[in-house]
Amino acid sequence: MAVVTVGAHILDVLASPVPDGPRGPEAVAVVDEIRVTAAGAAAGTAVALARLGNDVVSVGAIGDDDLGDLLVTIMSRNGVDVRGLVRRTAAQTAASILSIPSRGRRVSPEGRSGGGRPVLHAPGANLTLTTGAVGPGLLGAASLVHLGGPDVTAGLNDPAFFAMLDTARESGTVVTMSMLSAMPDLLAGAAAFLPHVDHFLPNEAQAAAMTGEDDPEKAARTLLAQGPGTVIVTLGGDGSLVATGPADAPAVHRLPALPVKVADTTGCGDAYCAGFITGLAHGRDVLEAARWGTAAAATVAQGLGSGACLTGLDDVLRLLA
Repeated sequence: MAVVTVGAHILDVLASPVPDGPRGPEAVAVVDEIRVTAAGAAAGTAVALARLGNDVVSVGAIGDDDLGDLLVTIMSRNGVDVRGLVRRTAAQTAASILSIPSRGRRVSPEGRSGGGRPVLHAPGANLTLTTGAVGPGLLGAASLVHLGGPDVTAGLNDPAFFAMLDTARESGTVVTMSMLSAMPDLLAGAAAFLPHVDHFLPNEAQAAAMTGEDDPEKAARTLLAQGPGTVIVTLGGDGSLVATGPADAPAVHRLPALPVKVADTTGCGDAYCAGFITGLAHGRDVLEAARWGTAAAATVAQGLGSGACLTGLDDVLRLLA
């Protein structure tokens, strides 16, 4: 088994481009495209990983509803093993509706957290995910485990789950982690996971919220001191910062974003994680794996929503040539 993703599963509905300006209560805005995608820091990363050629099992909680059926269909069609998803009858599948602005209107490189991108979000069944959803031995059987959005799956903030992670790491499993929200209270709770992961990939806003440091390098040093061996802070259009090694004297590198025509940044963080994990799976070092993440994010930025334009690893790596 190559990769297990654990955490947030969301169904995204995206419309683009949504025109700016006031509209009446019965006005109809005609858009070029409406797309439904598997999103969330676990599901979105799982789909991107599968498109990059990895064997992926995804673990999470979704509703026993039509939204959940659609999410399962999308993930399965993309090659993700969804047997790790548990269905909840008392909660709906997490879902978001996103209006992607017309070109020329400001779009935040940090995605959902701001910048003229209205989002309607129902957190749904993600809030019900617990350690019991993770099958015995599943994490230890994987080469890599990705924790996607532990800030919104507080049920995994559990000593039993931390013990499972530690046991898996002792057997050689590499653990990566990314976040979903930009809410300080949720991010503060997720800091408990840091001693149990190898590579942490927050965006700039998340790193600042978790550390109180606006400077990405200072934030990365602070996060390294909490346990992970590598911290990669994604910086949107400014690329990413890779810090690895001891917190008092880490090796720090800045990687530029690749020059592509950006249509939408939804899912770019998940794609970066997927590219990075794929690089590790292919035996690349941390810095080269981060370059693979950069290329995967640049690929997704050229289309609408999570996984856009990802057709395979070869096409992604051609961006680096």
